[in-house]
Order: sequence, then C-alpha cells, then structure tokens
Amino acid sequence: MSGIRHGVSLIVQRDGAPAARTYRFPVWGLRALVVAAVGLAVLLALGIAFYEPVARQAARVPGLEREVERLRTDNLRIRELTRALDSVETNYERVRGMVGADIVPDRVALSSVLPVAPPLYAVPPGAGPVYESGPSLPRHWPLDERGYVTRGQAAADSVDEEHPGIDIAVPVGSVVRAAGGAVVLQTGTHEEYGSFVLLEHPEGYQSMYGHLSRIVAVQGAEVRAGEVIGRSGSTGRSSAPHLHFEIRHHGISIDPGTMVKEER
Repeated sequence: MSGIRHGVSLIVQRDGAPAARTYRFPVWGLRALVVAAVGLAVLLALGIAFYEPVARQAARVPGLEREVERLRTDNLRIRELTRALDSVETNYERVRGMVGADIVPDRVALSSVLPVAPPLYAVPPGAGPVYESGPSLPRHWPLDERGYVTRGQAAADSVDEEHPGIDIAVPVGSVVRAAGGAVVLQTGTHEEYGSFVLLEHPEGYQSMYGHLSRIVAVQGAEVRAGEVIGRSGSTGRSSAPHLHFEIRHHGISIDPGTMVKEER
C-alpha cells in the first residue's frame, strides 16, 4: 500500500465523443498550485495597496513643478527689487550728502513710528545764557537745526510771487523756538499756513511760525526767547516739510535776515 501514489483525476467527456479523457494531477502539484495562487493574490493585493499612494504622489508632480517654477520667478523678482532698493538707498545717501544730512531726514527716522527726541546741546563752562530774559525783539534763529532756506522774502511788487517771510526746510518734528521774548498773540490753523503761532514782541514787532505739526505755546501766555513753542511740519499749503518764519513790524512783513544775525 505504501507504493500507491495519491492524486486527483479529472475526467473530461466531450459531447458526441466516444471516449473520455482523463487528466491526473498529483496532490503535491495541486498544493503547489494553490500556494502559487495564494501568493499571487497576496502580491496583487500588496501591489494595489502600494500603487494608490504612489499614483497619488505621481499625480502631484506636475503641480509641484509649476509651484517650483513660480517660486523661481518670485525669487528673481525679489532679487531685482533688492538691487533696485539698494540703488535707491545709495542715491538717497548721495542726495543727503550733497544737500546736507540735517536737511534731508534719515530714512530710519522716517520709517520709525516712535517720536525722535531733538538733539541736546551742551553749554560750555562759563558761557553766559544764549537767550535774554523778558520781552525782547525777534533776533534769534527759531530752530536748533541749521536748516536750508528754500524760499526767501518776496515783496508784492517783485517779479516772483509775493511771499512774506522765509521757508526753512527741516525734518518733521524739529523743535521750533521763540525768536524773542513775547506774548502768544494767537494760535490756530490757517488755510495757507496750516497750524501756526503768532507772537507779539515789544516795539510793534511780531513773529509768525507756520506749517507746524504740533503747537506747544498757549494763547495769551508769555514766552521767553528760545522757549519751545511747537514742532515743525507740513500742514496747510505745503509741498514738503518746512517752517515758515515771518517777522512783521507794525503789521508790515520785513525780511527776517535784517533782524536775525545768528550764524546758522
């Protein structure tokens, strides 16, 4: 009995055929076939499981390539803008150097949202007071900065447009001081001069300070020569930050250069 080989016979009888065909398969062959079929099914299942994420990633490749190309274009634009900004900053510093660093404000100060304190000047030991006390004529420069006179005095009969006083280009927020001891005659806003302060000095003199960004003086109060009365700005009819400084004698505007002799 030990010599009997176990197997599976498959008999095929075709319609109309006189004899049937017999196919015999050994048991081990059937087992191998089953194992192969199971292995193939497992491989197929694994292939399907791994194919889906791979296909999903492959579908994203065109979109990623477009995104990379867009980033390359943006980087090129940023580099071009950086070069342009460097050129503008270089030209700005050249302009400040030619015109004067005190006239054209630093770009850091312009971009700062915090108020910039005015510079303080030390008085040499033994030096007397810069400003006189009590009421006095407007003989002092109204700014701590040297400034730059962009427009001078022009009378009504001159070829230029009438312009009482002088315009001094200074950064916004520069300290404005009383040119002499006086009483604050008027403060307020004007269509032409913007925010202004008008001081009444002795002997019929007045001094006017226009285009201010802030008024510190109080109407009716007494101020000493050199006392802070406001901050420069660009209010009213103004195309750039500056101080309009005007001196009047008996109501007639006179050239401030005839009164102010300080070196600035």
